[in-house]
Amino acid sequence: MSTNQTKAQRRDAARAEALALQKKQQASEKRNRVIVLSVLALAVIGLVVAVVLILTEGQKTPMEKVDNVPAGVVQDSGIPVGADGAAGTTNEGAKTLDVYVDYMCPICGQFEQTNSASIAEMREAGDITLVVHPVSILDRASQGTEYSTRAASASAWVADKAPEQFSAFHDALFASQPAENTAGLSDEQIAQIAEQAGVPADVAAGITDGEAKDTFEEWVAASTDAATSDEALFNAQGSFGTPTVLIDGERFEGWQAPGALSAAITGEEPSSEPSASPSE
Repeated sequence: MSTNQTKAQRRDAARAEALALQKKQQASEKRNRVIVLSVLALAVIGLVVAVVLILTEGQKTPMEKVDNVPAGVVQDSGIPVGADGAAGTTNEGAKTLDVYVDYMCPICGQFEQTNSASIAEMREAGDITLVVHPVSILDRASQGTEYSTRAASASAWVADKAPEQFSAFHDALFASQPAENTAGLSDEQIAQIAEQAGVPADVAAGITDGEAKDTFEEWVAASTDAATSDEALFNAQGSFGTPTVLIDGERFEGWQAPGALSAAITGEEPSSEPSASPSE
């Protein structure tokens, strides 16, 4: 029998080869369509996810966008202080004394001079949990150095990194408070005050090199935004000012009289009062 293919056989072989090639091309085209459609579907899903994330991010409050919040913070912006003076601690069953302060605010300085001793006494006795809310409404009054933000950020830094020294540092900032409408204290001076208050040198170094501000200025800004937009904190003039003082969530306006704050908390009789208006 001859091994040579007949013309018909060659034609059939060529037809089979062409059919096989056609099927191979069709399979390849089908695979490519699946890949293209899969890529398009993933792109659409990615676009939908991106839109949802953008919309969700846009609905967040400034505080919800903050990456770094000091350890132990309550009410988003409050640094609680219990009997031992450490940040992040509370006195169980005690009244809550919220104080909103700007470290350049001269009226906050007056508040501290009038009330810091009695606040410390009540805190150490377990009568109150002090909750400090550092805000920065007076950056405009520091000749462009943003002293209020830098001091509040340093306060948050100490609360986070050296909580045992927070109360001493807070008091020391007011003891060395610069005058309004000056450049305020430099970062190096704030760090020196921190070390003098017992803050470890390596923590204070974070104030000097600006790490404290870089870490917590966003939190300070969000805290300030929350305070200045919260009508529950507004004064009789319809605006937010410092100091703002709350006892168990209720505004207390009579802090200017020596003994008045402790009387409102413990029932002791106050002495008579000088007056001062809060910074706005």
